[in-house]
Amino acid sequence: MGGGRDPAAHMLSGAMDSEDDLDQTVRRADPDRWLASRLVADAEQRADVVALYAFNIELARIAEQVTEPLMGEIRLTWWREAVEELFAGRPARGHPVVQALGLAIRRRNLSQAPLEAMIEARFADFEPGSLADAAAVEAYVDGTAGALMALAVRPAAQAWGLAGLARLGRLPESMRGAVLVGAVEDGLRAARAAAAGLPVSAFPAVAYAGLARAYAAGKTPSELAKRIRLTLASLTGRI
Repeated sequence: MGGGRDPAAHMLSGAMDSEDDLDQTVRRADPDRWLASRLVADAEQRADVVALYAFNIELARIAEQVTEPLMGEIRLTWWREAVEELFAGRPARGHPVVQALGLAIRRRNLSQAPLEAMIEARFADFEPGSLADAAAVEAYVDGTAGALMALAVRPAAQAWGLAGLARLGRLPESMRGAVLVGAVEDGLRAARAAAAGLPVSAFPAVAYAGLARAYAAGKTPSELAKRIRLTLASLTGRI
């Protein structure tokens, strides 16, 4: 199933229009991460970061595009097989995200486990309602936002993931309000210490987690405010 133009790619993945590149897709679908990626100075490294963000978008979109859990599981299985083929050294499937991901894997020597974790976590998207409890929330965040930041800082991923689940209304009642704000603050405090060891070039990959504080409080910063916060975070190395 690897190599060449895969006729199933569009059906299984909700692929982007052929004339649209991944950068613009990430800009529309995940503007906070896209904005942070602008602070990655090296063009090749920035393209690899965008490839990972585009991969995450493809997985997140599946639950929005299917009406039957079985169809969602089929699409996730397609992505699991595509990733396995990349690490097995087989030609990338004819899908722009798979091809960009293959380049990122080779250039950054990425590990297979975080990518697989991102896929596995998304099976929970087909379960109705909020996540069951704090343990389920932690597992989901570790597999989605956490895996995406796997080479950076886990506490930052936890803070960002919690804020994201709150915006989607998927947190259990016991983890909302002041509890959520406190958990995000705890995550950001731990993230600051962990991020101190990151190289400057890697910091933009976690800088956007600092926006989680506003989201947890039910606020949405303006585009200008986001740019200022992300720029200051990258300049000071402080989330």
